[in-house]
Amino acid sequence: MPILAVAALAGVAVGVAGYAFEYASGSSYLGNDPATCANCHVMASHYAGWQAAPHHLVATCNDCHTPAGFPAKYIVKATNGYHHSMAFTLGGYPDVIQARPESKRVVEDNCRRCHAALVEDIAHGRDVSCVRCHASVGHLR
Repeated sequence: MPILAVAALAGVAVGVAGYAFEYASGSSYLGNDPATCANCHVMASHYAGWQAAPHHLVATCNDCHTPAGFPAKYIVKATNGYHHSMAFTLGGYPDVIQARPESKRVVEDNCRRCHAALVEDIAHGRDVSCVRCHASVGHLR
């Protein structure tokens, strides 16, 4: 393939990606504002549930759904963004959104990190899930 064709194809790809990023308010996802999570109508009920739940006074979406450290936080945000955009664009999401196993691990790790002093002796080597019993703490249902 001639270099001009490759350059043209790359230019089109960058242009389409840039337009999609701007159209989807992509830069807003780099921040920490919980309202950003409701940009997609599918997430509106989750946002409303968070506003009604106890943790909305002390935690944002990113506090629970992304790792605390850089660059892990932005790697997870990018991965989740990719999955969300593909599902919402192509219509491949279920009526009741389910967290992927990786996302569940991030939430569980954040529960244990924030509440370490309270939960350090609870597990005793067992695989106990905080969210299993406390599912409505983050999002009232």
